[in-house]
Amino acid sequence: MEQQQGRPREAAYGHVPAATQVPSVRVPEQARGEHTHSEPPAPRLVQRHSVRGQILDALRAALVSGELVPGEVYSGPALGARFGVSATPVREAMQQLAQEGAVEVVPNRGFRVTVRTSLELAELAEVRSLIEVPVMLRLARTIPAARWCELRPLAEATTAAAATGNRAAYAESDRAFHRAILSLSGNRQLVTVADDLHRRSQWPLLTGDPLGRRADLLADAAEHLALLDALAAQDLTVVQSLVGEHFAGADR
Repeated sequence: MEQQQGRPREAAYGHVPAATQVPSVRVPEQARGEHTHSEPPAPRLVQRHSVRGQILDALRAALVSGELVPGEVYSGPALGARFGVSATPVREAMQQLAQEGAVEVVPNRGFRVTVRTSLELAELAEVRSLIEVPVMLRLARTIPAARWCELRPLAEATTAAAATGNRAAYAESDRAFHRAILSLSGNRQLVTVADDLHRRSQWPLLTGDPLGRRADLLADAAEHLALLDALAAQDLTVVQSLVGEHFAGADR
């Protein structure tokens, strides 16, 4: 089905270009749009005890990797058929993503993946910096070096994820590292707000990806280890510089 003039592109059920397929979460080519001209593939069954949570995680991974394409519309029933569940948990997961700003509701059609701009990502990076930099500087003055050493496995996990080039896996490990540091503040509200901002900053642009190529991921991960060393040494100048560069790279 060809794109109609004057409306956002919506993939036809069963006719999705190879470049926009969703292999990692196995959302099939047929999962886009509302109509089908062929039988759908065998469904991937999801454990019923946490259907919504598993689908939410899968959709988030697909968003981070860019496999759910900005500007595209995806229907709840078609995605539900692929996962072997009803449309209800898919719609519930999509409603959560809408609250996070990752998708928007398209009445009677489904959900359109939000198109991010470079300006939006730069704004998110600025807000994250305003929150996290002063907290990390305060923690550098009060947390003993041994405690920072305990976080090295999390930093090393980001390096391992970056080495695979798996952007979704890297995104998860990156947020886990930042959450662990901010959790030392003892302020749960701060951790929640910062994590939400972090997640929002990881949704992809229409062209390109804020996380970049594997080389960019590795450089980003290396800053985590350097940051822990600076925090352990209570080198406030280096901490501020590293965190500033880290957020500046987040909107590239």
